[in-house]
Amino acid sequence: MSAPESWLEETRSAWLYEQLAGIEPDARVAALFLKLGAEAGKQRETWAAIAAREGRALPTFEPGPRERLTLSLARRLGPRRVKPLLAALKIRGLSAYDAVVPGHAMPLRLEDVGGRHKSMGGGNLRAAIFGANDGLVSNTSLILGVIGASASTQATITAGIAGLLAGALSMAAGEYVSVRSQRELFEYQIELERQELEEYPEAEAAELALIYQARGLSEAESLALANRLTADPKVALDVLAREELGLNPDDLGSPWGAAGFSFASFTLGALVPLLPFFFGGQLPGAGYLGAALAGIGLFATGASLSLFTGRSALAGGARMLGIGAGAGALTWLIGSLFGAAVG
Repeated sequence: MSAPESWLEETRSAWLYEQLAGIEPDARVAALFLKLGAEAGKQRETWAAIAAREGRALPTFEPGPRERLTLSLARRLGPRRVKPLLAALKIRGLSAYDAVVPGHAMPLRLEDVGGRHKSMGGGNLRAAIFGANDGLVSNTSLILGVIGASASTQATITAGIAGLLAGALSMAAGEYVSVRSQRELFEYQIELERQELEEYPEAEAAELALIYQARGLSEAESLALANRLTADPKVALDVLAREELGLNPDDLGSPWGAAGFSFASFTLGALVPLLPFFFGGQLPGAGYLGAALAGIGLFATGASLSLFTGRSALAGGARMLGIGAGAGALTWLIGSLFGAAVG
């Protein structure tokens, strides 16, 4: 970025930090935002001096609609609840919300950094499990709704196949757009971090130290840790991405992988309630047998979610089965009412 553009970016950051400090109820995090705002102010002055030497005029700063909307939500919900929006605005130090817990040491090397940033996902595995679950629920409900409307066996099979294709394509497209957009945002933020690290490495180390200080270390310990972790530029970028942005640069997600796994798993899930029909089954028995098979599948996917949540597999399976049963029963009832109305 040019000097005026960098000045504008730091000016915006300083303004956002100041606003967030006034909203944040946690005094520890509010103090961190004020300090980060002061650091952004110093960097702004650096860029102003560079622009002056180059003879380039500085632009006028005016908060945009995205900044105002995010701050409005932060005032109503609290900054902690809108962390993803703040991260998209390049707000640093959000890891300060993860205060040091007794018995959990601060990171002393790169391998120890960012462990808390693991999300519920396992990337493609997560997409596969949720895709299968959606396929089971949506297609079983669709088939039960058609059965409730007293449709023929052929019409039920046609509706089930159409639901399978439409749902699988929709899931794949949604996963692709979601992961692609997220990856582009993460790559953009990491690139900005790389540029800032090249321009003023000392300031970036100071910001990292402020985060560790807000999380419970003393000023001297924070500075020593930050300087040690940022001594190597390559390691520094990785550390800053993890601690300031909450990202793992090695695991930003694959749009095509998520789309493919989602498509395949939705298709497999949506096929389950159709299986009795493919083996010559007729209504209504084939439909209810398919629903029973889908119920087994829902229990299995619900239990599988315990791999991500750490909760009881039995409780997870029962909850998913209950949700699917409720959706199926409601759709059957609506189909029955609709069929009676038009019949």
